Amino acid sequence: MDSAEYERKIASRFAAFDQDGNGYIDREDFSGAAAALLAEFSTTARCDKGQALYSGAEAFWQGMAGIADVDGDQRVTREEFITGAVKRLRDNPQRFAEIARPFLHALIAIADEDGDGVTPSAAERVLRVLGVAPDVVTQVAAALDADGDGRITEDEILAGFASYFVTPEP
Repeated sequence: MDSAEYERKIASRFAAFDQDGNGYIDREDFSGAAAALLAEFSTTARCDKGQALYSGAEAFWQGMAGIADVDGDQRVTREEFITGAVKRLRDNPQRFAEIARPFLHALIAIADEDGDGVTPSAAERVLRVLGVAPDVVTQVAAALDADGDGRITEDEILAGFASYFVTPEP
């Protein structure tokens, strides 16, 4: 895959973070995603799980801004996302997963309603809220269950998340 094609694919991932569609990623995109996820799973913002999700969203934002916000304006533009975050992380997707870990860990605590892993149907709900195209939600959720046991672990989620956002694969 040539560099131009890689950049086009990664630029499409930018839209997943730009939750409000204003052309840049900022703190509000992360807190807005947290609020929408809490609403989806009928979890209050003031409970421990809600607070953990907001804290995780803030940590995720700070990690992304630290890597990608080159000009320090507290916004990550599409260009900054492509050059700042993705190119630096392309060879080490796990680094991106570690930035996302606090958010994803808190999200798993909310989506894993019975404490034994996130089901593919719960993952579908999360993916819909986060703006994944409806025609691929079921396929993506099933792919996250790498071992096919009907439960999606934190490690499977982290690996899938990192791979999707910093590699050119679908």
